[in-house]
Amino acid sequence: MIQYTTENNKVMVAGKINTPLIFGHEIYGEGFYNFMLAVPRLSEYVDILPVTISERLLDTTGLSVGTEIVINGQLRSYNKYIEGKNRLILTIFTRDISIKDEEIRNPNQIYLDGYICKPPIYRTTPFQREIADILLAVNRSYNKSDYVPVITWGRNAKFSQKLSVGQRIRVWGRIQSRPYKKKMPNGEIIDRTAYEVSVSKMEVANG
Repeated sequence: MIQYTTENNKVMVAGKINTPLIFGHEIYGEGFYNFMLAVPRLSEYVDILPVTISERLLDTTGLSVGTEIVINGQLRSYNKYIEGKNRLILTIFTRDISIKDEEIRNPNQIYLDGYICKPPIYRTTPFQREIADILLAVNRSYNKSDYVPVITWGRNAKFSQKLSVGQRIRVWGRIQSRPYKKKMPNGEIIDRTAYEVSVSKMEVANG
């Protein structure tokens, strides 16, 4: 597990490149590419996670589908206008990339230190599992913030009911992909995927 760090947003994921790299955007002359990374869980399930990488980090030989890599970076968010409304888009922003050359016991780790920006929503699943949804604002430089959906379970979910907007918390866990079906206004049902942080450990921070 990622330990305490001076950074407030830290991600480490290891897996196989699942899709070709596609050019996404350019900022101040620097191009960024997007691809999906297949990251295995301890169970047989595989999370398919979105990744953004600068052209300046790409190997001159290129990265192809099936290449096993390790990425260190941050979980970033941005708004994108889709189907007439703004949607929150999450992506793993790559700061460092290397070829995976050894087995990694925990290939999906994230640490966030941020502020609750909506009242936590507590509920139970049809299988009576306790869950609480939290939207966490994680500060970035230049007065920007990343907004990250976070899910807590069991006793952490119960504890989350007592938390209020503006409280600062630290969470450790993994990034997960969750497929779901959405019914459109015309009655069509389409497949979507949600990305969120599944929390294994959390604490209230001071300040």
